[in-house]
Parts: sequence; structure tokens; C-alpha cells
Amino acid sequence: MELVDKLAEQYAEKYTTNDDELLQKIYTETLNQHPLAHMISGAVLGKFLSMLSELFKPRYVLDIGTFTGFSAICLAKGLKKDGELHTIELREADAEKSKENFKLSKWNNQIHLHIGNALQVIPSLPYSWDMVFIDADKTGYIEYYEMVLPRLRDDGLIIADNVLFHGQVLEKEITGKNALAVDAFNRHVAADTRTEQLILTVRDGLMLIKKTNQ
Repeated sequence: MELVDKLAEQYAEKYTTNDDELLQKIYTETLNQHPLAHMISGAVLGKFLSMLSELFKPRYVLDIGTFTGFSAICLAKGLKKDGELHTIELREADAEKSKENFKLSKWNNQIHLHIGNALQVIPSLPYSWDMVFIDADKTGYIEYYEMVLPRLRDDGLIIADNVLFHGQVLEKEITGKNALAVDAFNRHVAADTRTEQLILTVRDGLMLIKKTNQ
């Protein structure tokens, strides 16, 4: 199911400020060379992440699901001078490609790449997070959320990608483990009195999550 009209997407990209040269390079190379190129954040989403980071000016950012490094660099743009971005990738080949891309970035010294299972890596990172971006295996979303929420600052933000999952969560009868997992995650967050959430119909759906003032 096409959630956003292609012409609307093209129009949005046309009137959205272009990515910098490095991000354009990563985006183009991923589309042309990676067999799972559809997993990369689009140009509009990338700019959205960059703007949020620049507005929040975070000290500690967690990026769950590095892929080829596009979203990590977007999120690094607003880091404080002493800030750190920690990004986690399970697949070694993608981690190596990300490492190459990070070396070309002026935030290279602030980006820390962890290779392995996020469920094992996250507990080893002793930080209070200002921003968290979840864009990894959909069946792990609830566990990632529960792991990071206690360590999210009161004014922090969790961003979860693909919460509409290609429109499959809109079907009368949801099938497929990923769509079922995403729907379960959306329901889980909506029922959590510790947080408030907002779903945006950007690309494949984004959920913004913040702690409630209780």
C-alpha cells in the first residue's frame, strides 16, 4: 500500500533544503549498491532528524539501527561540543560501511559505533539519553522502548520509525510478524501512562514519544 502519493513525496523533496554533500553521497550509494536500499531514511526524513537535533542540541543520542550511517550523521548535527552519539548495528558489513562514512564526517570523533545485538549493547551504555531513534528490527521495538525509557531525560525524545509499516497496520486483519510487531508497539506506547506520543504520517510513519509530567 502506497501511503504517500509519489508526486507529493517528490514535491516535498523539491522544496526541502538539500542534504549536504556527504549525506547525498551516502544516500545515492546506498540506493545504487545496497540490496536493502529501501531501509535508508529518505531525504525529507533525514532533514527532519537533522532539524530536531539542531533544535534539541542534545548531549547524548542513541541511534538503534545504523544501516549505512545516514540517520546517525543527521542526528549528530545538533550535538553539543562535548556530546556523543552512540549507534548500534547488528550486521558487520553495514557497520564497516558506516564506519567509512563516519570518517568523512566532521562529527566522526563524536560518533561511536557499536557492532552487535542492541539488546546486549544498550544496557552497557551508561548515559541518560536526550534523543533516541529506533529504526531496527520491528520485533524488538517494545524491548528497545522499555530499555531506553527509564534512561530518557525528562525533556528527552524517542523517535520510532516505520510505525505505519507500509500501510500493513491499517489492514482490517494484520498479518506478517513485522506488521503485527509494529501494531503491538503502537498499542503498547499508547497504553503507557508514563509517556505521550504523536504519530506523524511522514514517509512510513514516525512516532514521537516524550515522558509525561507526572
